[in-house]
Amino acid sequence: MNENFKKLGFYPADILLPKNCEMTKWAVVACDQFTSEPEYWASAEELVGDAPSALRLILPEARLKDENVDEHIAAINENMQSYLDEGVFRCLENTLLYVERQQSDGRIRHGLVGMVDLEQYDFTPGSGALIRATEGTVLDRIPPRARVRRNAAIELPHVMLLIDDPDRTVIEPVTAAVEQMESVYDFDLMLGGGHIRGYRLSDAQCDAVAEALLGLTDRAAMERKYGDGDAAPLLFAVGDGNHSLATAKACYEEKKQGLTEEETRALPARYALVEVVNNHDDALQFEPIHRVLFGVEPQHLLAQLRKAYPNAYEGCGEGHTIGVVYEGYEGCITVPDPAMQLAVGTLQSFLDGYLKTFGGEVDYIHGDDVTRQLGSRKGNMGFLLPAMGKEQLFKTVMADGVLPRKTFSMGHAQDKRYYVESRRITK
Repeated sequence: MNENFKKLGFYPADILLPKNCEMTKWAVVACDQFTSEPEYWASAEELVGDAPSALRLILPEARLKDENVDEHIAAINENMQSYLDEGVFRCLENTLLYVERQQSDGRIRHGLVGMVDLEQYDFTPGSGALIRATEGTVLDRIPPRARVRRNAAIELPHVMLLIDDPDRTVIEPVTAAVEQMESVYDFDLMLGGGHIRGYRLSDAQCDAVAEALLGLTDRAAMERKYGDGDAAPLLFAVGDGNHSLATAKACYEEKKQGLTEEETRALPARYALVEVVNNHDDALQFEPIHRVLFGVEPQHLLAQLRKAYPNAYEGCGEGHTIGVVYEGYEGCITVPDPAMQLAVGTLQSFLDGYLKTFGGEVDYIHGDDVTRQLGSRKGNMGFLLPAMGKEQLFKTVMADGVLPRKTFSMGHAQDKRYYVESRRITK
């Protein structure tokens, strides 16, 4: 293995792929999508039927509050072991995969699948780690996910890491050579997910990837991109799946207790499978993540918002403008001269205090139409937020630390990562 991978915290992995399966039934969207739309997951169940599927290996977050959630988790862990014992998988050893994902808008997103060293990842605000969270990590979201991973034999990743590669030195050379590569899958994704193709990198291509990634961290590159060659390099920024990565980290920290450094390096759970995408990929679009509140009285909430921001007014104007929708109403409210950098920060800081004081629940929604639909129901309220420019991401995280949680999403829900690859996390 190229020694440069050790400097990067990113490695080729022993990747498991299903064999002799109907791939459209196998691959399902990330578990944290469609959380307020149980009908989506019902459609997935109907489509999959009795076929082998990643649906049997994950817990959709729409079911986290089911009374029999412990039974769901036990079944997931049993299914993982059964699939391993029954030879459902084939293993591509010491592999990086190149992925081309056709999105619902027809654009092609390009990525590399490998594994990261969780010792090189830190979600603490202000961290100087090579792999950092971009948004605030909600610690109470980790335990329910850890219940699934703690006794799992394999992991299925929906984590997407971003690299800041404006010169397109890492992934794009692989794209240019795709016609000469070994294809490992090529199929349509279920329920409007588009199409996906996967290819195995050669050893020479893996070496070239390592060299190019290392180049992103050198002093000249840091000076050119951020005006500070001495800053701690941020090589991978978590674009999607931070809470899943944080869960992997938490479970690894449990497993490594009492072990030597040499022993921890041999732990499969020390590593997590991810997809790496260039922040400058033309297909990558940052979408806002909206908020829908449940069990609230809209007029009361708006009155409290105006108390928190006395200069706020109904309508669009200069400052932070946020769309508002509830039963019988759609408009916007503007907070002039905001203290926060982003509108999401202005809104979220208020909502945190409001929900703690007055009660209610919040869900984070991808898509304007779904937000309007849910927000307009009686007892609900939706807030539509503007998108953050993706060119702000790395500079903001390096300068200011993490963004407010759920600041942005990369594409619509159906364009999120689907579970295709997996990896053993137990010996």
